[in-house]
Amino acid sequence: MNNKTVLVVGGGAAGMMAALLASGYGISETTTNNVILIEKNEKLGKKIYITGKGRCNVTNACSVEELFEKVVSNPKFLYSAFYTCTNQNVMDLFEQLGLSLKVERGNRVFPQSDHASDVIKVLENELRKRNVTIMLHTKVQELLCEEERVTGVLLSNQKELPADAVIVCTGGLSYASTGSTGDGYRFARQANLTVVEQSPSLVPFETKENWCKEVMGLSLRNTGVSIYEETKKIYDDFGEVLFTHFGVSGPTIISASAYIQSRLKKGKELMLYLDLKPALSEEALDARVLRDFQKNQNKQLKNSLDALLPKSLIPVVIMLSGVSGDIWIHDVTKEQRRTLVSLLKKLPLTIIGTRGYQEAIITKGGVSVKEIDPGTMESKKVKGLYFAGEVLDLDAVTGGYNLQIAWSTGYVAGMAQMN
Repeated sequence: MNNKTVLVVGGGAAGMMAALLASGYGISETTTNNVILIEKNEKLGKKIYITGKGRCNVTNACSVEELFEKVVSNPKFLYSAFYTCTNQNVMDLFEQLGLSLKVERGNRVFPQSDHASDVIKVLENELRKRNVTIMLHTKVQELLCEEERVTGVLLSNQKELPADAVIVCTGGLSYASTGSTGDGYRFARQANLTVVEQSPSLVPFETKENWCKEVMGLSLRNTGVSIYEETKKIYDDFGEVLFTHFGVSGPTIISASAYIQSRLKKGKELMLYLDLKPALSEEALDARVLRDFQKNQNKQLKNSLDALLPKSLIPVVIMLSGVSGDIWIHDVTKEQRRTLVSLLKKLPLTIIGTRGYQEAIITKGGVSVKEIDPGTMESKKVKGLYFAGEVLDLDAVTGGYNLQIAWSTGYVAGMAQMN
């Protein structure tokens, strides 16, 4: 049996999966490789603890074909990884490790216990069972390479660790407090690999309009969301939107951010439109508003929209319509009513930017996948050097898809150590 020394740098989702597979999990009873998992934090899986609001959205139970549709950057690169380690394989693996799972709205998969810590616990237990050496509080300073081959790593205490293979799973730049400080990009550049420029992704929007502050904390459930660059629609979705002191957030907004970064970087002004009544056409909504107005004809406009809008949004819509809130309903003209209706169907907001890495769920950009073998995650330039997870130029929308990328790429990189 082969007996390599495999160093895995970074003990997050991709790193733990890579170390598990490199130890021969699912292939041999005993550990054939000497696997060392290096983590600079005091514990493994620090970012997993905060995913899915501390519940950890492990993956998504959709079809494999659907997984590709949810990947925003370089979905084709993941063909081999997603089919080698499918979302069903991930669910089966966790169940085998003793973690019960459940599927919720939108096919999101969570631990039955609702504790992200349980995901880490079962992985860590299995790693220890398979004699993987776990080095915590240990920082890798640089890669050691000779003649286009990796030979190990240099730790920050100047100790050298020799290795036959190094798998870099250091994550991106989002949530720096969890240790994601871009180390992997530095290692990649050191090995002469191309690193695609990074930007925060899955992140809330900042808007030009100040009125969002006035309705801060308001959450709208079934809302249509569309984003336009001039007359071209670049995004369309439906779901929950949350108003904040700086603009808008919520699941649909966060997913939309994955598609707009490059346009914002080019200085494009993007318009976000909220459809507050997506179930009704403009004609049907106009008829509904007309009925409400007939009932309330002896009231003022500002006291007549309770059945249509949350209380805090009423003054905003009235202000945007340019109609006085003090006008009596029986005096509202057809044009004024139409203006109100069109605002309910297309409430405009100007996107001026996104929040930073501190609030970003993931990082867009990273090690260029053009220089990575999609079947093994090995660098095409440096033998024995592998990359997996968020450090790569791969990202997807919310819903468990980014963790699936981490599990699948980590799995393939780890499995490659068994050959």
